[in-house]
Amino acid sequence: MMKQNQSIMTLLPLFLILVISTEVEGAKKSYGVYNNDNNSLKLFVFGDSYVDTGNFQNSGAYKIPSGITFPGYPAGRFGNGRVLTDYLGVLKTLVDGPNLTVQIDSFEQLIKQNVYSKSDVQTSIVLVNAGANDYTKFVLKDKNLFDCIDLLDLVSRDHNKMMLQIVEDLNKEIGKSVFKTLDLYSSFLTAIQTIQKNRKENSTIMNPLEPCCALESVGYNCGKVDDKGEKKYTLCEKPELSFFWDNAHPSQNGWYSVFKQLEPSLSQITGKNF
Repeated sequence: MMKQNQSIMTLLPLFLILVISTEVEGAKKSYGVYNNDNNSLKLFVFGDSYVDTGNFQNSGAYKIPSGITFPGYPAGRFGNGRVLTDYLGVLKTLVDGPNLTVQIDSFEQLIKQNVYSKSDVQTSIVLVNAGANDYTKFVLKDKNLFDCIDLLDLVSRDHNKMMLQIVEDLNKEIGKSVFKTLDLYSSFLTAIQTIQKNRKENSTIMNPLEPCCALESVGYNCGKVDDKGEKKYTLCEKPELSFFWDNAHPSQNGWYSVFKQLEPSLSQITGKNF
């Protein structure tokens, strides 16, 4: 029974991440002149564990086996290694809980305290990620949804279609294209389909929908041990080749596969080759 639950839960993060059209606010000046001290483009990140590079020292992300691929020890990332923001070249991540409003308020305080200057803000890109924490409550409200993958897929596509329209309307209201979108839906879908296609030719390739860190019970997280110190999870043989790390987070390889799909869009938005 547990094996079936794990299989169902593996589909949950796929829906949660694909339903999002991540918004990127580019405050970069169109003529390419920057007045900040080090002439670098800043990246400020708001979101949840999908983009967190290490902010909650009491979280499961600081327990073995997290970070086993990179940097080789638990460092606060929810996975075996790098996440999407690492590949984007993030300079500073600001994650202060699942509430986005709290994060933005905290960021405003940092600006008032001159931790970041107006020049930093004017020459920056803001990446806003609304991930699993923002949609889990809706999905878990009706567990029968897990049996209707086609319905979840339809909701994902409809959600993204409406998101694109909202972003377009915002840009028209402002009078310039300040808001951009990254198509995570297509990126994840293409990456997973590519791996599944390759598996037909090479059966040793790991199923991209199987988490590397398999949990013994619902509610456990990767790294969970009992009172005797016995592990309540099992780890796959080659974490570096998995696509999903656990039931909710992509692995380093998963994020890298998605990042490679996003490269053309990212280069167009930032004017930088990744």
